[in-house]
Amino acid sequence: MDVSPSILHRVSYRDLALKSLDQLPPFSPVLNHLVANLADEDVSFAKLAGVIERDSVLSGNVLRLVNSALYGRRGTVSSVGAALSILGIAKLRNYLLGLSVSKLWAKVNTPDGWSTSRFNDHAVAVGLMADLIAQKKSVDYPEGAFVGGLLHDLGRLLIATALPDEHQRLNQMRLSTGRPLFDCEQELLEVSHAELSAAALSRWNLPAPIQKAVLYHHSWKLDPIRSTSGTKPLSAVIWAANEVANGSGFPIGDADATSDSSVLSALQEIGLDDQASALLEQLKTEFEAMKANI
Repeated sequence: MDVSPSILHRVSYRDLALKSLDQLPPFSPVLNHLVANLADEDVSFAKLAGVIERDSVLSGNVLRLVNSALYGRRGTVSSVGAALSILGIAKLRNYLLGLSVSKLWAKVNTPDGWSTSRFNDHAVAVGLMADLIAQKKSVDYPEGAFVGGLLHDLGRLLIATALPDEHQRLNQMRLSTGRPLFDCEQELLEVSHAELSAAALSRWNLPAPIQKAVLYHHSWKLDPIRSTSGTKPLSAVIWAANEVANGSGFPIGDADATSDSSVLSALQEIGLDDQASALLEQLKTEFEAMKANI
């Protein structure tokens, strides 16, 4: 059977981008355990503390976070077990994932014009905002909000590292046409960064609801799991968090930056525009605390 050139191109670009995943080190056993049990809050603190304490760097980071200004404690917490009881499993999971992913990004060779620090800041900001939204709204699979937000743009990193020439062409196309990145990717590569992100999360065996949310984070209204009961799909949460991050000083590139009105529109769509000021202040506080300790 003959295969059209467009299909051959799509497979080639997709496979080349995903092959660059092999250059990244795997998650640690601790993180694999936490991700595999995202919905399980009955994890043994004592067992988890024992695992973390065997890693001096990891335990030091955990203690530094819990003793940071974010938690405003008068006394110093000196044991990992006590730190875990204060942070809770969800907060600990988010922090450890942010720490691990930051280290992953730092090991990647990227092309000229790509800022790893801006990419990392964007990922953390979207993860934090998605988690804040999930705490305030009824969301499908809320336990995946931070992880989905943190990893939603992984496909952009894969394109930049595996397809540097095409990455430059995408930037030029966006600049000259003013079209959204998603549209430019579809025309030039026939595969979007959202598709690549979802495929990468599948390779990493992350839960299916997170893969689906990342896949639809630019087109959440097409998400087949949209609920009619008032529950927001996780894809909508990640979309809104991405809009907020881009308009709050955390875009990956200058072309990604949006306005204050875009931030308010996104929060209005999600039903939280009346809490915009408080959410943005909380994002700033949590972002600064996490960045200071990773």
